[in-house]
This record gives sequence, structure tokens and C-alpha cells, in this order.
Amino acid sequence: MRLTKSTDIALRIVMRLAVAGPANPTTREVAEVMGVQYTHAAKVVAQLQHLGVVEARRGRGGGLALTDQGRSGSIGHLMRQLEGVGDVVDCEGDVPCPLSSACRLRRALRQAQEAFYASLDPLRVEDLVADPTGPVLLTLQLK
Repeated sequence: MRLTKSTDIALRIVMRLAVAGPANPTTREVAEVMGVQYTHAAKVVAQLQHLGVVEARRGRGGGLALTDQGRSGSIGHLMRQLEGVGDVVDCEGDVPCPLSSACRLRRALRQAQEAFYASLDPLRVEDLVADPTGPVLLTLQLK
């Protein structure tokens, strides 16, 4: 299973915001520090805001901050929301798989996908930014 680029960016943004302290960096600042294109970061921030994970304020004193939900929510739950719960393989695509009516692989892959998410369920953002990650995140500076 491979994460989408948007999910990867979302997790990096959430991790960076978790160590931001009282400072509220802008989307542009977070994008630059995390090595992400601003347009991608802006789209992901909007999605995180819609999910209630990030709060974004405009103007003087504005910026990005994690919400309580973003700080304490399950990483597995967040990834399910970002990735969706669709099948790992598309058995009913443009050319449907001839095995779809009797295939055991599809069910096995669905179970493996759920096991992947379930393994992330106990993790919270603070787990992701514990040593050594948090200190490294704090050393990242604008270029």
C-alpha cells in the first residue's frame, strides 16, 4: 500500500504544527520548511481545516495551528479520512477482473489495509513528534 502525496504532505504539516509552540506559521512558511510546493500545501491545509484538524486564521496574528482534535486524534483515523476506505485494487475498473466473482485476494487485501490503519490507531501526533523527530522538526528553518 502506498500513501497518496496529499496524505504524506498532511502528516508532515500536522507534525510541524505540533512542535510550532505558540508561533502560528503560515501555510507558505510550513510549505517551505517541509519542502512542499505551496499550492499542494494550501490544498492540504484546506482539507485538514475541513476535517477539524487545523485551524487557519488570516491577517495579522494569523497562521496555522492544530486544533485539540488534531493534537489528540488518532493517526489511523486521520489517515482513513485522508486516504478513504476504498479497495486497494480496482476490481471493477474499465476492464473488470474476470476473477471478481470468486476472488479471495480482494478480501485479503481489504483486511491487510484495515490492519495497516488499525496499527496506526493508537498513535497520536505527540507520538510522531517524540524524540528524535520533534527536535529535528524544530531545527528546520526557512530558506
